[in-house]
Amino acid sequence: MSNAGYVRIALVLAAITALEVSTYYVDFGRLFLPALLIMMVIKFIMVVSYFMHLKFDNKLFSWIFYAGLILAIGVYCVALATFHFFS
Repeated sequence: MSNAGYVRIALVLAAITALEVSTYYVDFGRLFLPALLIMMVIKFIMVVSYFMHLKFDNKLFSWIFYAGLILAIGVYCVALATFHFFS
């Protein structure tokens, strides 16, 4: 991948980060957390795929990272549900 490709990916990541920050200032109601989680997943996949070169590596490594992502999201959702239940 050329340097221009990495710059494009960095610009997309910066734009998604700006959207994440702007969601704090706009009232999304119940869509706030799912919107942030979706943007987080997109950024994770882009960083892992391109900057960690998993897109061009063995698919087993990609599956390991994606399984970790799914596990982390599951633990995060359970923790949020637990805090909401006890508050």
